[in-house]
Amino acid sequence: MNIAVCIKEVPDTETRPKIQDDGRSIQKDNIKWIVNPYDEYAIELGLQLTEKNGGEVTIISFGPKTIESTIRSALAMGAHKAIRIEGPKDVADPLVTARALATVLKDKGFDLILFGKQAIDDDNAQIPQMISEALEIPGASVVVKFEINGESAVAEREIEGGKEKLSFTLPAVISCQKGLNEPRYRSLKGIMMSKKVPIEEVNVELTGENLIIEELQMPPQKQPGRIVGEGPDAVPELVRLLKEEAKVI
Repeated sequence: MNIAVCIKEVPDTETRPKIQDDGRSIQKDNIKWIVNPYDEYAIELGLQLTEKNGGEVTIISFGPKTIESTIRSALAMGAHKAIRIEGPKDVADPLVTARALATVLKDKGFDLILFGKQAIDDDNAQIPQMISEALEIPGASVVVKFEINGESAVAEREIEGGKEKLSFTLPAVISCQKGLNEPRYRSLKGIMMSKKVPIEEVNVELTGENLIIEELQMPPQKQPGRIVGEGPDAVPELVRLLKEEAKVI
């Protein structure tokens, strides 16, 4: 199988971001960058499928040359090839990224195009669906179970209050949810091998952004808790506070 896994470089989950003076982006100094955690489920799925059916996994990412260390982190899991689409680090409009990815993906003959369900930095969760539409191939999002039988596939996806099972023919686009698998660790051998894999650089014409970030704000700090009393005598005051201050009743 010829499988593409599209990944994004994001700040480490332990990062405490600070907003730039312009109020529209985060400060990038001293940030540890990692493979988007949801994308690791996609990488693992691609590797499992190629180990079972043969073929190759190609890592594809959009961004400047500085993201190549993160691409190699994905390669260290066991992927075979890598492509970096030249582009800026910050793109607010997901359609710009989707069009750039689609331009490269459409001529590569991939049987399966895998994504994480969303990136943990902007939480857009839009690009897999945009790629499916742009390439005019089936797509399934938030997938927690996936099986291939010849040229057809069955995906189980999470929906509100339950799960939904879809069947479709390949090629297709899949976005992967936590629970689909358990991503493997990067072995020392994998890390060493990843350093030898050439990363193909591709340039495409980018479209203009129609979506612009106007302002970023940190969430308000939580107020400290209060003890209003003990036992039954505290109930009237607690009810008053819930009604008049918290306004939850």
